[in-house]
Amino acid sequence: MANLNLVQAINLALIQEMERDDRVIVLGEDVGTNGGVFRVTEGLQKRFGEKRVVDTPLAESGIIGTSIGLAMGGLRPVPEIQFEGFLGPAYDQICSHAARMRTRTRGAFTVPLTIRVPVGGGIHAPELHSDSPEAIYSHQPGIKVVMPSSPYDAKGLLISAIRDPDPVIFFEPKRVYRAVREEVPEDEYTIPIGKARVVCEGGDLTVISWGASVIQCMQALEKSSRSIELIDLRTIYPLDLDTIEASVKKTGRCGVVHEAPLTAGMGAEVAAQVMERCFLHLEAPVQRVTGFDTIMPYYKLELNYMPDAARIALAIEDAATY
Repeated sequence: MANLNLVQAINLALIQEMERDDRVIVLGEDVGTNGGVFRVTEGLQKRFGEKRVVDTPLAESGIIGTSIGLAMGGLRPVPEIQFEGFLGPAYDQICSHAARMRTRTRGAFTVPLTIRVPVGGGIHAPELHSDSPEAIYSHQPGIKVVMPSSPYDAKGLLISAIRDPDPVIFFEPKRVYRAVREEVPEDEYTIPIGKARVVCEGGDLTVISWGASVIQCMQALEKSSRSIELIDLRTIYPLDLDTIEASVKKTGRCGVVHEAPLTAGMGAEVAAQVMERCFLHLEAPVQRVTGFDTIMPYYKLELNYMPDAARIALAIEDAATY
């Protein structure tokens, strides 16, 4: 076991997969010489060479378009988009091509592509550097969307994503990059895509979250006298509906927490699924604690935008006393 943060766990997963499979290549802006803007790919180019760790031009559409071609040609590319706000130029390549190629070719071609993307706020970054667009891409059939909240999960999920036969967007919550350390096996292991984690068990209320918001949920639970069951989705799409359903049927109450804006966020989908599957078991409306329907504000107000332990604790009490 090694005591690693999220950056180190992802770096280790990339090293082990590149050593195991010479089809795995890394490409993106500054991923080689500089080791990426957050140094997640540090040391990879020196270890594997410039043909397998490729510094690209500043052209997100080109990065993903090239990666799609490489994947269809038999490689396992892992492109990095420096910040989630820069996914926009690559949207057409992701949703019009990567997501549809298996269906378009009736299975003749697949796109085993893992797109790594730092995501979310909390580091006082400028505009287009702090968004949470997971709901946008989970709405596109053909793409799997993953967002770990811990170093252990990050390593196991990234290895699963790289080995997956279809495209995966792997969102990395930048607020957690160096904020949390935990024991991570040095040997390779996988965590199934589409399987949530029950962080802690409880009987009064179910709280569902993912990414950096899981940390804030844990802080809220520490201050609550309620028996709370906390679920970390880990995979945004496909959702682990069985784990959600079993928990809510047990507790009868539910809250969903995420950084993205309220309207049409993944919390709305989770709430709808809970209503459809657990309606006769619910004793209170599903609570949503989210970002606001505004652009992420600049530095001074950034932390006011994102759900914190106080807002989560208030929602827990509202649901518990309804």
